[in-house]
Amino acid sequence: MTDYADEQRNELEALESIYADSFTVLSSTPPSFSITVSSEGGEEEENVELTLKFTYVASYPDEPPLYEIIAQENIEDVDVTGILTLLQEQAQENLGMVMIFTLVSAVQDRLNEIIDQVKTRRQQEKIEQEKEAEEAEKVRFHGTPVTIENFLSWKAKFEAEIADLRRKKQKEDEQSGKSKLTGKQLFETDHNLDTSDIKFLEEAGNSVEVDESLFQDLDDLELDDEDDPDYNPLDLESD
Repeated sequence: MTDYADEQRNELEALESIYADSFTVLSSTPPSFSITVSSEGGEEEENVELTLKFTYVASYPDEPPLYEIIAQENIEDVDVTGILTLLQEQAQENLGMVMIFTLVSAVQDRLNEIIDQVKTRRQQEKIEQEKEAEEAEKVRFHGTPVTIENFLSWKAKFEAEIADLRRKKQKEDEQSGKSKLTGKQLFETDHNLDTSDIKFLEEAGNSVEVDESLFQDLDDLELDDEDDPDYNPLDLESD
């Protein structure tokens, strides 16, 4: 006949020696204890950790112990569910033998796998970030390749902006009364501009004298009648 109490007592002594820093007795009747399991090989901020609670049933190890996760750190719920499934599988495979060390070792291995996945994912994210930064740097130095489509799009946008600026400028000039006329437009609107300077001087009491010696006598000029825009041969015949 199997002495379950003796087997349980011997296993407890061994577990307390193996997991001295993470083993805690919770109760003696029924025998209950906890073991904290942490991942290995990760950075401090990457470590994952679980605290497992085990309770012996009367016929352990012919029956599996009761187990649950009473604390967890840096581990996702989906991984917790996977670990509970792992414990169930390992317990069924090891019925008839004391199994706590086997169960804890299986959980330890799974936590190490999880931290390796985290490290791989973070390394991949770092590579992707470096690649994106490199591509952005290339774009900054080389610019956008010019194609017919993007050139025409830029040209249409540029012309629209210029037209808008011109409309705004014209509107501002109209509102401020600064609309400018060409010299021709000024004379067309005011025919007195050609004599306005002389009239201004006369009104100011200044006489205007013309030095005729500066002008050549028209009789001395050799002009062809055809150069005269008013020349008409029929007028000469009538005379």
